[in-house]
Amino acid sequence: MDDRVPRVPEQRRPGSSVEPTALRFDVLGPVRARRGEEPLATGSPQQRALLAALLLREGRTATAAELIDALWGEEPPSQALAAVRTYASRLRKVLDAGVLVSESGGYAVRGLRPGALDLAVAQEWAAEAEKARAAGDLCRAREILDRTLDLWDGETLAGVPGPYAEAQRVRLEEWRLGLLESRLDMDLEQGRHAEAVSELTALTAAHPLRERFRELLMLALYRCGRQAEALAVYADTRRLLAEELGVDPRAGLRELQRRILQADPELAEPSAPPAEPSSAPVRPAQLPATVPDFTGRSAVVQELSEVLAGASEPGPEGGGGAGRVMAVSALAGIGGVGKTTLAVHVAHRARAAFPDGQLYVDLQGAGARAAEPEAVLGAFLRALGTPDTAVPDSLEERAALYRSVLDGRRVLVLLDNARDAAQVRPLLPGTEGCAALVTSRVRMVGLAGAHLVDLDVMSPDEALQLFTRIVGEERVAAEREAALDVVAACGFLPLAIRIAASRLAARRTWTVSVLAAKLADERRRLDELQAGDLAVKATFELGYGQLEPNQARAFRLLGLADGPDISLAAAAAVLDLPAEDTEDLLEALVDTSLLESAAPGRYRFHDLVRLYARACAERDEQFPAERDAALSRLLDFYLATVAGVYAIERPGDRLVDHLEGTDYPGLSFADRRAAQDWLYAEAVCLLACVRQSTGPDQVRRAVDLLWASIDLAESGANSKEYEATGAALREAARAAGDRRAEARALVTLANGHHMSGRFELAGQEAAEALELPESADDPLPRCWASNMLGVIALYQNRHDAGETHLTRAIESFRASGDGPGEASALCNLSRIHLATGRTETAVSLAQRGTDMYDAMGHALKGANGRYALGLALTQSGSLTSAVDRLEEALAVFRDSRQRLWEGMTLFRLAEAHIAARRLAQAATHAEAALTVLRGIGGEWRRGNVLVALGHALSGIGQTGRAQVCWQEALAIFESLKAPEADAVRPLLKPLPIT
Repeated sequence: MDDRVPRVPEQRRPGSSVEPTALRFDVLGPVRARRGEEPLATGSPQQRALLAALLLREGRTATAAELIDALWGEEPPSQALAAVRTYASRLRKVLDAGVLVSESGGYAVRGLRPGALDLAVAQEWAAEAEKARAAGDLCRAREILDRTLDLWDGETLAGVPGPYAEAQRVRLEEWRLGLLESRLDMDLEQGRHAEAVSELTALTAAHPLRERFRELLMLALYRCGRQAEALAVYADTRRLLAEELGVDPRAGLRELQRRILQADPELAEPSAPPAEPSSAPVRPAQLPATVPDFTGRSAVVQELSEVLAGASEPGPEGGGGAGRVMAVSALAGIGGVGKTTLAVHVAHRARAAFPDGQLYVDLQGAGARAAEPEAVLGAFLRALGTPDTAVPDSLEERAALYRSVLDGRRVLVLLDNARDAAQVRPLLPGTEGCAALVTSRVRMVGLAGAHLVDLDVMSPDEALQLFTRIVGEERVAAEREAALDVVAACGFLPLAIRIAASRLAARRTWTVSVLAAKLADERRRLDELQAGDLAVKATFELGYGQLEPNQARAFRLLGLADGPDISLAAAAAVLDLPAEDTEDLLEALVDTSLLESAAPGRYRFHDLVRLYARACAERDEQFPAERDAALSRLLDFYLATVAGVYAIERPGDRLVDHLEGTDYPGLSFADRRAAQDWLYAEAVCLLACVRQSTGPDQVRRAVDLLWASIDLAESGANSKEYEATGAALREAARAAGDRRAEARALVTLANGHHMSGRFELAGQEAAEALELPESADDPLPRCWASNMLGVIALYQNRHDAGETHLTRAIESFRASGDGPGEASALCNLSRIHLATGRTETAVSLAQRGTDMYDAMGHALKGANGRYALGLALTQSGSLTSAVDRLEEALAVFRDSRQRLWEGMTLFRLAEAHIAARRLAQAATHAEAALTVLRGIGGEWRRGNVLVALGHALSGIGQTGRAQVCWQEALAIFESLKAPEADAVRPLLKPLPIT
């Protein structure tokens, strides 16, 4: 028999179609035959062995002797020849006519259609992947290899007996592993090292003597910043090879260890940048539209264009791809001087020199809350094609990934309205061929290497030219002197000129003299123009003064709301108008340039215009109470809407019955997904509204709004902002002397601390809430503070106290008719019973809680119940059921975007697999948990995951790496003074010198 990896001559191209009724065969798994999708009976194991041997002969004839040798080897049965003929006869009846043919005393499989055999498809795709890789298209090569590997369905030729099948099984498995190594190698070339660690951990456990997997794991760990673990993998490998084979690691592995010890900088980054598929490159085009009537500034435009050209010119070796510098130009000047207009104009002129895209952001540097660099980097990374799940949490990690993604690209970044150099530095590309344009009110003297430009007002000729282009040549020519008076009154400030001219152009009954006369009031105009950052107030006043009364009211009241922008529905609440009327007003304000349309259905003020709008509200609102009423309606809108979201997420939960009443309605949602989308989209504006609502008449509703928005903390998406807002509300409630609001604020703050892993603080806030006398009259703090204290006591191993608190919580929830709350406390009490050895009652309590959630249709909290039940079943030894419950919980947490609980459930799955001695799976789940919990949940939770990962790694023979994990966990627990440190210390042993 031919013992080479078989080549089948008739192969289909990737993506080619197969007729539904054609025969199809599988050998990369159990041997199967199908007609279309209908399975065919292939008979006994020996009959399948005959079919497999013929399929792998590439259409060539196998003699009877060869087939007997393939099926039985050196000891065939006495009736072997008759048996082969019987098997062939039976197969011929099942297959299409002419497929299995008799020839020269043997048999052959002929006439198969292209793509009929899965092995043929795999060989074709593997060749395609190799071609794509050789051409430098790693994304396509990796995608094809993934599809190729997906063709395997378990063990090759599974269940097929005989020496030939065994030889081919070994050979094809070796080929599969080689393909897998190639795909993982490309993962690392493209910077996917964090994702590869989990898979490589499992593969090294399954194939402990395969050095290439261990080499790739060492490199992936090193690039994740886990140098000690990488070196521990080498130590484990050397020990294992010495014990099992009596040999040393191969030269390549030893060389990698040496380079890691020396911190070779070439190892730190992938050899190729993360590439986008060539068929659909991500090229952001975020520049705002340039104005068609851009005027003047020719010298500055030329100067900036030359600087940008330096980034796009060929390098010193004449290559056309990379520029010589990373150009940074910073424009500084007073508000309204035209920095943004100029920068956008120059950027559009330079677009051809930056074919890989243009990024834009308004950094809101003149406002009270400038944009945070980490939030901007997150938006930039997503615009450049980075998936949400791959965006790191910390500023430093995001900045590093941002620079890596831009490496090799030519991208222009426009950073508008920056606060200072510190805000800008993390947002600079940092690579050749890219450029950044920065606008700011302050000179960026601290921005090293930047080309600084101080932008002054327009010359009189330029100012008149701009005015004429907007208003029209005929009207200006008739009143040239009046036009000169207008631009002079505007101080030659471009924004003032543009707004004044636009208003005049929209009023055909006005003359230029009318406009000049309106600007002639020097007392008002000079006062406004000399107000520092508010130097454009005169121009804003001109635009505001021409608004219809209802438009002016909308302008004033909308300016009162904090937050980076406002949705149409929220604006309707502020104005107390139907959405249709509100949209008409907002679009009219957009037409006057007093408002911007941030996106369909969303609007925003320029920061100076917002300040001006608020000044107008203070000055012009006839009834000051209307300002308070507008913000009160906004608070009502958010509270009513969030209450509806909470009710959809948590049916039967009594929190919504105890929230403050609202006079203004909220939105309603058709399904849970739409409700979640709204909550996360509005998170920043919602929390801004809460922070703004700290007056005595608002603080109770603000606290309830924060409490009902608990998903923002539990998901990890807005946990820091949630905590800060809770602390502000606690102080506001104390200042107002409102003990009821204070008790609820303390509970929300305890929730925030709990989700962030600050258990001591969480316990303090919950205990204080319980001690307030007013909480006795309010069931919410009493119930939830007791529940929280029970959980914290569990974490701190104070089990008697925890049981007391949770028993009290169960009684309180039951008394108030709060079924979901009672179920939560039952599940938490289950964990106390687990910790004290009462496993049977722990399972019962968790099952009761889960059943209560299910009876109420409570999917999200039902997942929490299954989480608790999975823990109890793990400890009881019912490991299959434990894994089932935890996987059910994991699916819900992922669907609900609850990243904290997704990570914790992965950790609990790792524990269950450890208990079942499925250690490779445990390591995979623990690694995934570390990835998901990065930056959320706190260090205590991370320490526990590291302990589990260490146990899994130790069980699969990677003891050195396990020791590194335990050392890191011990450092965490000792820094927190956590009792878990005592359990970790005995696990540690001195690491061998490598």
